Amino acid sequence: MTFEEKDIIYPPLHPGTDRTFIRFYDGELDLNSIFYAGEKDSLPQRIFVTDTSVAALPVMHSFIDFFRGEDFSHPKIEAGFTGKRGKDVLLILGAGETFKTIESVLAIVKAALDNNGQRSAVFVGIGGGVITDMTAFAASIFKRGAHCELVPTTLLSMVDAAVGGKTGCDFDSYKNMIGSFFPAQKIHICPSFIESLSEREYRSGMAELVKTALLYEPEFFERIEKNPEALNDRKGALIKEGIRICVNAKAKVVEQDLTEKNIRMQLNLGHTFGHALESMSGLGVVAHGDGVAWGMARAADLSQRLGLCTKEYAKRVKNFLASFGWETEPVHPAMKEKYASDEEIAKVLVNAMKKDKKNSSDRIRFILQENIGETVITEVPEEDILAVLK
Repeated sequence: MTFEEKDIIYPPLHPGTDRTFIRFYDGELDLNSIFYAGEKDSLPQRIFVTDTSVAALPVMHSFIDFFRGEDFSHPKIEAGFTGKRGKDVLLILGAGETFKTIESVLAIVKAALDNNGQRSAVFVGIGGGVITDMTAFAASIFKRGAHCELVPTTLLSMVDAAVGGKTGCDFDSYKNMIGSFFPAQKIHICPSFIESLSEREYRSGMAELVKTALLYEPEFFERIEKNPEALNDRKGALIKEGIRICVNAKAKVVEQDLTEKNIRMQLNLGHTFGHALESMSGLGVVAHGDGVAWGMARAADLSQRLGLCTKEYAKRVKNFLASFGWETEPVHPAMKEKYASDEEIAKVLVNAMKKDKKNSSDRIRFILQENIGETVITEVPEEDILAVLK
């Protein structure tokens, strides 16, 4: 058999925008002043997306009221609400990881289509990582690419999820299996939102902040290690500084490696273990940050087992994580409630890790550390992984 070959050379795929403008706000965020100050007819249509938890916040009321229409007889807004403000649209989805589905993404697309959305439309996600991920994903697939802006409302989405262009949703109980790289044109960060977070949500974001400190900011890690209680002051200068440090660190990485071919993989410290835990305990049972914190403890033990770090360093990391109340033992309590033995739990988690989209071979790729700021990307045999899970 013979054949002739013809190649087609393409330019790099455009990811929606060639730059992201990140704005840090002081004081309470006023969405009307951001999106409707000096409103002009020439502005593109906006498809605003949020969830029931964010919509219930007092700071959101004045913004949402303009989308209610003239009938104010039902002040409570449920999931599925769609309102209009001129040509703009507001869609409210259910809150939480269980709603991070392809059906929710398609609901965003449908809201845009039902309201004559064009490729010039701007999809604006107002919420935590679930909302920002799905809204940006919907923008990336709507008519092969619209535009996107994000307003992160949780600590997790401010320091990580909204920055860097990763979009997507869960599928078939696995985390973020469907998605795209599609950076937002603008990200509006207002730290005052974190004052309204539950303790669970706040701790979840704190884990990503700690992760960034371990990866890139030894001096900042040492400061919070000496005084971890300071991070509990949600109005304090330290948490605001931490948000900026995380955004700047991630921005620097993403500028060099948007599509995670090399150094961006470092940002997955704790995530291979953590995502497996989230998936196999049941999505939403373990908060993302709690999973990542547990994953960082497992990564520390794995680093020690492979001779990459000292026993003292692994202990230092685990002691710090434990000081915030995160689980650091090999077997997470959420898994004990579902499986019969530690051996079964370990095997279930490893099988979930094999499905991780970051792997490229039969071995499982991990982000491990030799010390603070000294990070290694390596593939690890299954027997070593099992050893730190039981």
